[in-house]
Amino acid sequence: MLSRDTMKVHLLALLLVIGAAVAVPAVSAKIVEEKDGYIVMTGPDTLNVDSLNLRDMSLRSSSSISQGQSQWYATSVSSGNTAFYSGLNWGNPSNSLTLTIYAPDSLFGPYYDDVDGVIDGWINVQITRTGGLTSGTWRSNVYGHSVTGSQSYTYSAYAV
Repeated sequence: MLSRDTMKVHLLALLLVIGAAVAVPAVSAKIVEEKDGYIVMTGPDTLNVDSLNLRDMSLRSSSSISQGQSQWYATSVSSGNTAFYSGLNWGNPSNSLTLTIYAPDSLFGPYYDDVDGVIDGWINVQITRTGGLTSGTWRSNVYGHSVTGSQSYTYSAYAV
């Protein structure tokens, strides 16, 4: 049988473990912009490709871009959607691309590689609005901000 003092030590240790678990955030996403009722978050956890139905995603792969060039994409957002996910991956942090998203009623960005606090050739954003996103065509612009030669990239977007 454990003594009363030993039980207190075990309880204290358990409380410290629980406190540490609560203090550490469960996700590394961070809010980067709030406007027009929208919340924009970024981070590695914001684009959850595993949870998507591929018919909901607009994907452009093996595209390339040069210095000063823009490429546009369109994603259909339906009534009742509450989140828009967008990912731009080029994997070469020595080149700089930007991502700007144009909703029917608002403009988000431009976002640069360091928007999530890490320069890694990846821009990943999630835009949400509790009452629902404005339905219609959301346009995304990929821009070659500072590119040596030509840079290949993958762009993906979807709304749920």
